[in-house]
Amino acid sequence: MKTYVYELGDSLYINLTNRCCNNCEFCIRNNSDGIGGNNLRLDAEPTVAEVLDDLTLFPLKKYKEIVFCGLGEPLYRLSEILMIAPKLKKQGLKTRINTNGLGGLINKRDDVAKLLAPFIDTISISLNASNSEEYDFICRPKFKGSFDAMLKFAKSCVDEGIYTVMSVVDFIGEEEIEACRKIVEEIGAKYKVRETIY
Repeated sequence: MKTYVYELGDSLYINLTNRCCNNCEFCIRNNSDGIGGNNLRLDAEPTVAEVLDDLTLFPLKKYKEIVFCGLGEPLYRLSEILMIAPKLKKQGLKTRINTNGLGGLINKRDDVAKLLAPFIDTISISLNASNSEEYDFICRPKFKGSFDAMLKFAKSCVDEGIYTVMSVVDFIGEEEIEACRKIVEEIGAKYKVRETIY
């Protein structure tokens, strides 16, 4: 498939990869090829030129924001984001990344938030648990120490001045939802409870 850019609601999304270092039990990848009628399974990851070409097919100014999010973890393509996002910002467009917050582990560096800050307006990070044990059970991460790394990344995004939203899925239960709320407040991010999509 070749769905690199797709509409969903009032935003435009960029699908850079199907790779992910988590295997979350609630992930749409487990029972669907996409969302909103868009098949997001990729035969090959797009080049920067292919994404930029596809973006010219859309009236970019009409969208609330341009979002790096597909059927994988976009920060696997950090270099490509850092080539595409500046071009979007030059046009006065709002940008967002939906991420599991493990870009530091994926790219083996601690300055990911600093690199993104000039070009990304909003970071939406999946929290989904209030401790590492629950996180490992729900998200089944590839990397050890993923929970702590995700919290560190979230704090660095806040410190860099990126509007940071941390979210949980509603199936984790009220007690966990409230415990997660406290973590988000301590980090200084905004909190969102997402409806589970089956």
